[in-house]
Amino acid sequence: MNAKIIVGSIIVLFFLGFGAYSFLDSNVEYTDIAGAMAKDKKVQLKGTWNKEKHSSFDPSTSQFRFYLVDDAGKECLVVLDGAAPNNFELATSVVAKGKFTPEGYFHATEVLTKCPSKYEAEASEVTGKAS
Repeated sequence: MNAKIIVGSIIVLFFLGFGAYSFLDSNVEYTDIAGAMAKDKKVQLKGTWNKEKHSSFDPSTSQFRFYLVDDAGKECLVVLDGAAPNNFELATSVVAKGKFTPEGYFHATEVLTKCPSKYEAEASEVTGKAS
């Protein structure tokens, strides 16, 4: 066989393998707190911010800490590398991407917020009736 064909095939196989690995690594599943604690990989944790518990930003470590409550009612501490996301105080739901640490908190590398849309109509506007 020609050496160029062999080298070309090896390069193509390498990039196919690298692409498959990158895709599987970026495929992060949604789960609740119990599911996230059971997995030793990056997951997306969906819930709401517990506003009754203290949240803070520590400038010495550049970490934001808050408590998240999932749909099952279970609560955990989330430590985010970086400052709080924009409009965090207005969020109706929060998605934290990361994984649980051996210390027992959820270490997030990214937090996404869902805020109420200013474009959503009030119920009275849709039905034409006052509530």
